[in-house]
Amino acid sequence: MELGVGVNVKSYAPRISPLNHINSPSLYTNPAPSFPSFRSPGIPIWRASSKDCSNVEIVPKAKTMSAADFAVDFEYIGLPLLCPLDGRYWDKVKDLSPFLSEFGLIKYRVLVEIRWLLKLSKISGVPEVPTFSLEAESYLQTLIDQFNLDDAFEVKKIEKVTNHDVKAVEYFLKQRCQSHPEISKVLEFFHFACTSEDINNLAHALMLKEALNKVILPEMDKLITAICNLATANASIPMLSRTHGQTASPTTLGKEMAIFAHRLSCERKELSRIEILGKFAGAVGNYNAHLIAYPDVNWPEIAEEFVTSLGINFNPFVTQIESHDYMARLFNSIGLFNNILIDFDRDIWGYISLGHFKQTTKAGEIGSSTMPHKVNPIDFENSEGNCGVANADLWHLSFKLPISRWQRDLTDSTVLRNMGVGLGHSLIAYKSALKGISKLQVNEASLNEDLNRSWEVLAEPIQTVMRRYGVPEPYEKLKELTRGQEMTRERIREFIEALEIPIHAKTTLLNLTPHTYIGAAADLAKSLDVVTSLVNGARVL
Repeated sequence: MELGVGVNVKSYAPRISPLNHINSPSLYTNPAPSFPSFRSPGIPIWRASSKDCSNVEIVPKAKTMSAADFAVDFEYIGLPLLCPLDGRYWDKVKDLSPFLSEFGLIKYRVLVEIRWLLKLSKISGVPEVPTFSLEAESYLQTLIDQFNLDDAFEVKKIEKVTNHDVKAVEYFLKQRCQSHPEISKVLEFFHFACTSEDINNLAHALMLKEALNKVILPEMDKLITAICNLATANASIPMLSRTHGQTASPTTLGKEMAIFAHRLSCERKELSRIEILGKFAGAVGNYNAHLIAYPDVNWPEIAEEFVTSLGINFNPFVTQIESHDYMARLFNSIGLFNNILIDFDRDIWGYISLGHFKQTTKAGEIGSSTMPHKVNPIDFENSEGNCGVANADLWHLSFKLPISRWQRDLTDSTVLRNMGVGLGHSLIAYKSALKGISKLQVNEASLNEDLNRSWEVLAEPIQTVMRRYGVPEPYEKLKELTRGQEMTRERIREFIEALEIPIHAKTTLLNLTPHTYIGAAADLAKSLDVVTSLVNGARVL
């Protein structure tokens, strides 16, 4: 049968998980707006000859595709895919696809290879590559700008012969330029003096930078802003705090939200300070081949100019690979941001459980398959779960990537293909938390009831005032009064009335309630905007 009842599926996808990349039978429905329309015939269709899709075959289709061909129901297409990022969660993570899919990797490799050829044409010490005409430069730029899925498939076809992904890109470019009157004369200067990692490390750097600046960081900013708004809108609403799960000094709902906004803002700021690094120094970082071919050219200077021209910071001290230390810092930072978000998710979950927040409902939605009354905090649970999955990937990247045997081993290659997994699950977590926040309604009645049951929290201010005025053993007296006993307003009032302290101090204590004993909490929450506004919009370097 054809996959999906009545569904006509016509292409592979630029998937995020390497499990579902275009060398596996992945499927695609709705290309991101930045992708050009597809033009080549012969894109296969995936058919399953058994209902459980256990027997899959690729059936060629001789048809030129248009955008209309992709108007299919993605729910069918995602069913056989192993990674939920490319199936169930595709709609939430598809914005990462142009950057972190295998398509994205191939496209950025093409960009680096072409830009290097253009750079060579501008080096006077390399006369064999003369300065290109504007038309030739435009032709090369068009190969970058119009690179699409059809082109990526061509690269993959070449790779099946070469069994080398970067060499396949080089051969693809030679094929595309062999008929051009100028560029055809310098085809062998594609990939000149390069090791594969010269191309790959810059491609990965560009992938990360674009994905962070265009997708991840803006979503972080939305999340911080939403929590900020939650904090300032509820800055003065008193709430009982809890330490060790037990009642503690009152705070305000807004101030507790402000803590998370501030923590997330701080880590967001640290993330934006991390420099994206790149190298372009040949097989072991010494420009060996460069200097043999052109000994009079200052290759370290040329390499720095080239790397920085791509918007990447230059690392001069490298082996075959850029050491990936910046990646470790970057993924650790995102992991810490996610960990803070887990803390937020769990606290909101707890406040919903206590009844302090209600959740707006949507007609037709079901909370429990057996208990009709339930409205579960699924968005925060989803956010927490995805943060956990993301961090498992991100922290492995952080621990593994800085380690490479001698001048290089290949263990980083397969690991780097999973960058999109950690960032994809992070993106889902941010969007789920945002969705959950949008449903929250503060239940002041629940907050007030909690405070009204907790007069024992006034033991702290009473014993502190007693200390000021020299009353002996204030802590012990309050401990005897309150510990393990139900406290009421009347019992607290009787105790205060009996104190030998100045009348104005006694009046202050008599007027105090759990609702008003909030210290500077409201002012702290209201001051939050100034702190977080300094962070929003900052980009990675």
